[in-house]
Amino acid sequence: MVPETPSKGGHGIAFTISPSWKFTNGVASNYLGLLNASKNGLPTNHVLAIELDTVEGQDVQDMDNNHVGIDVNSLKSIESATATYFSDQEGKNISVELLSGNPMHLWIEYNETEKLLNVTLAPAGITKPNRPLLSTRIDLSQYLLESMYVGFSAATGTVTSDQYILGWSFNKSGQAQSLDVSKLPQPPRQRKSKDRQGQIIMILIIAVVVVLISVTAAIFVLRRKKYAEILEDWESEYGPHRFSYKNIYKATKGFSDKELLGEGGFGKVYKGILRSSNTQIAVKKVSHDSKQGMKEFVAEIVSMGRLRHRNLVQLLGYCRRKGELLLVYDYMPSGSLEKFLHGNGRTKLNWLQRFQIIKGVASDLLYLHEEWEQVVLHRHVKSSNVLLDAELNGKLGDFGLARLYDHGAIPQTTNVAGTVGYLAPELARTGRATTCTDVFAFGAFMLEVACGRKPVDIRGLPEEAILVDWVFGCWRKGAILDASDPKLEGNYAVKEMELVLKLGLLCSHPTPAVRPSMRQVMQFLDGNAELQELPHESTSFGNFTNVEASEILLSINSSFDKGLTASSSTDSVLYSSR
Repeated sequence: MVPETPSKGGHGIAFTISPSWKFTNGVASNYLGLLNASKNGLPTNHVLAIELDTVEGQDVQDMDNNHVGIDVNSLKSIESATATYFSDQEGKNISVELLSGNPMHLWIEYNETEKLLNVTLAPAGITKPNRPLLSTRIDLSQYLLESMYVGFSAATGTVTSDQYILGWSFNKSGQAQSLDVSKLPQPPRQRKSKDRQGQIIMILIIAVVVVLISVTAAIFVLRRKKYAEILEDWESEYGPHRFSYKNIYKATKGFSDKELLGEGGFGKVYKGILRSSNTQIAVKKVSHDSKQGMKEFVAEIVSMGRLRHRNLVQLLGYCRRKGELLLVYDYMPSGSLEKFLHGNGRTKLNWLQRFQIIKGVASDLLYLHEEWEQVVLHRHVKSSNVLLDAELNGKLGDFGLARLYDHGAIPQTTNVAGTVGYLAPELARTGRATTCTDVFAFGAFMLEVACGRKPVDIRGLPEEAILVDWVFGCWRKGAILDASDPKLEGNYAVKEMELVLKLGLLCSHPTPAVRPSMRQVMQFLDGNAELQELPHESTSFGNFTNVEASEILLSINSSFDKGLTASSSTDSVLYSSR
C-alpha cells in the first residue's frame, strides 16, 4: 500500500469472499467498499473478509491504525491483532508497518475439518513464520453460500493510497501454489508528491501486499456443495433425531459400493460407522415424492424414532438432502431374513429359529397396531425387512413407508405402496392401508418362512406361482405339510408347522373381515386360542364366498369369547369397514 504522503493513506485493503462481485451499496472509508452502516452485521450478507486496516475506525471499533482483522458479515472484526510477524530466529514478534510501502506476504488458511482459520503476515522474502498472527475457530459453512466470488476490495478516505497486487495464489481444494517472489513483476515507479514545495520529492516506494493465499480453506466452496443438505427452521425442534449429511457421508465412506448392504425398490442400504461414537449404523436412501408435506412426513419419521420394542430395529434418525431422505437405523450384523430363506449361504435356519422369528414379528405388529400411543401402519412387512442380529433373532425394520394415525381414527393413507405378493387385494380398489393390510402381508410372510418360497415366483409351475394358492391347494388335499420347506428335512414341530401354515392362509384371506387382528394372531401363536378349520369347498383360496367368510370369523370369535376380550374379536371387522 503506497500512501500519497508518508504514513498517510487510504483505509486499507481486504481479501474478500462474497456472494456478488458488485458492491453497489458499499461505502468507502471504514467499510472498505464492502458494506454500509445499515447493512453492517446482517447475517444475510454472507461476507468473509481479511482486512489490512490502516485507520482506527471508531464506528467499527478498530483496535488501532495498523492491524489485521477477520471480518464476518461486518467490518467489526471478530478477531484482530496489530500487524506483526513472529521471527523464528529472534523468538519474538516484530512489528510490520502496513503503510511502509514495502512488499508483504499474507497467508490465509482454513482447515475445514478442524474449523480453524489462520492468518499469517510477514515482509516479502521472509519464510512463512511458524506461528500465525490470527487463529480462530469458526465454521465458515454457516456463513458462506454454495456459490461465492473471491477477490480483493479497497477504499480510500480523505487521503489516498495505491494498492497493488503483484501476485496471488488461490486453491479451493487443497494447498495453494507458493509464489516465487523473484519472479513477481517490479513495483511501479516512484511517484512525485503533488506538493512540489521544497526539494523533497516524496519517494513513495510502491508497496504492495503480495498476497499468497494458501487457502486450503477455500475447500469449503466445493465441500459445501458436496455436503449440501436441506434444513428448515421447523426441523430445529427435532434436535438429536437429525443427522448431518456430512457425518453420514463419512460414516459410509462416501456411500461406497463396498459398504452397500442391499438394494430394493425404495432405495439402497449402506453400512456405516459414526466416528463420534464408534456406533455401527445402517443408512437407507429413500426418495420422497413430496405428495405428502415434507414437514408432516419427517414428523412421522421422528415420532417412529420413539418406538421401543425388543423386536424392532431402532430408527435412530434421519437426514434430508435434495430429493432424498436418509433413514439411519441400528446395524443388524446378520443381514436380512430373506438372505437365509432364499440365498445360497451355508448358515440355515432351523424350525425353532423360524418360529421364534415369526412370533417376534407378530409381537412387533401387535405393538405397532395396538400398544403404542398411536396406530402405526408398517405397510412393508416382508422377509427382506426382517433383519437378524448376531444371535439370529429377528427384528422388523424399514419404516420408510410407515404411517401413523390416532387410535379410533380413519387412516388417511391412499397411495398404494409395498411389494407384490405382500399387497392385500383391497389396496388395488381403495388404495387405503389399514391394520388389515399389514395382517395380509404378515400372512404372506408366515407362509414364506414356513415354506421357504417367495409369495410370488413365476419361475416355477403355473399352479405353484402364487404361494398362498399353492399352500391352500395342499391343505385341501389333506397334505398341508407338503408345503413345508424341504430344507428343514422334516425337522419341525408338526403342530407348530400346521398352525403357521393355516394361520398364514387365514391372514392372507382376500376378505379383510376374515383376517384376525394381530392380538388374535399372538393368541394363536402362544397357544392361548385354538385356530378353527377353514372350509374345503372353495376351488381356490382366492374364491371364498362371503358366507364362508362369515362362518370362519364366527368360529374364530367363538374361541376368543372363551378367554379373550370382546374388543379383540371385533378389531378386524372394525378396521376392514374403513
